[in-house]
Amino acid sequence: MIEAAAKQAQWASRPAGSAKQAQPRLAAAAKPAGELLTGRGIAFARRKNTRVAVIAEVQVNRRTGRIWPRRWTVAHDCGLIVNPDNLRRVIEGNILHATSRALFEEVRFDEHTVTSVDWMSYPILEMRDAPEKIDIVLIDHPDELPLGAGEPATRPVAAAIANAVFDATGIRLRQAPLSAERVKAAFLQSAGD
Repeated sequence: MIEAAAKQAQWASRPAGSAKQAQPRLAAAAKPAGELLTGRGIAFARRKNTRVAVIAEVQVNRRTGRIWPRRWTVAHDCGLIVNPDNLRRVIEGNILHATSRALFEEVRFDEHTVTSVDWMSYPILEMRDAPEKIDIVLIDHPDELPLGAGEPATRPVAAAIANAVFDATGIRLRQAPLSAERVKAAFLQSAGD
């Protein structure tokens, strides 16, 4: 799975951080520079017997905190593939939905009630935040039973984004959503370290 995703994404070994950052972040003084940082991250998940590996290529805006997963590569193995066109559409929907959850969606409360009551107070992925490309590799096993493909691709999305942000910035985000506010706060904290 991971090899199929890596091959499709043309993954090549390189130092940690984006290609624009020539120095690997081994020393505390080696911090990424520039307003727009790029990185990539990989994650794998299994739901029952369906296996999914995803690679996220992200852009992180240091000033605004915006994370933009520009490209996704997905390797998907769910046994026998009955309808490849519909499976691709399901996977694309899974990636978009999980990206929205990973970056934006959060139910908020005050001391009395839920305060996330509309699309302004409960933001979701908008077109400007959608990826430019979702590249899908389907791994078919004609001699097996279909294993299910309704939600497995949602599972590794947040981890892949967090890994890509770490690759771009050297900052490890551990709480979803990976909102702009949390990214800016992490940059401020790392500047003080």
